[in-house]
Amino acid sequence: MSIKKKASAHWEGDLKTGIGSISTETGVLREAPYGFKARFEGGKGTNPEELIGAAHAGCFSMAFSMILGEAGLKADSIDTQAEVTLDQVDGGFAITAVHLILKAKIPGASQQQFDELSKKAKEGCPVSKVLNAKISLDATLLS
Repeated sequence: MSIKKKASAHWEGDLKTGIGSISTETGVLREAPYGFKARFEGGKGTNPEELIGAAHAGCFSMAFSMILGEAGLKADSIDTQAEVTLDQVDGGFAITAVHLILKAKIPGASQQQFDELSKKAKEGCPVSKVLNAKISLDATLLS
């Protein structure tokens, strides 16, 4: 089975003063503005790193839910934050790391199970697999 999802970007102008928009097939993002200021200077709009972070946090949370289910567990809540690091390297830029921060409430889960299953989700999440960056995880089991 092969699933294909589409997103698009439009750009006008040069790097620093130009402006672009990003759209997704589902319409969740519809001509969302992005540009240099949003990416490097904290300006309004979105940026690729923020979108990768959202995709990674969402993918990880779903993968973790699946892995919990396979272990006979069900989460009351899974909250994941992804911190994406963009570094200047060799005269250019690269996403060098993603740090996932997980807080989950899982009735009946031991700390050992939680640690093992969250690590498995980090390694098995499709977005983790596509990123060529160091991916770390801080996981907290809430009671």
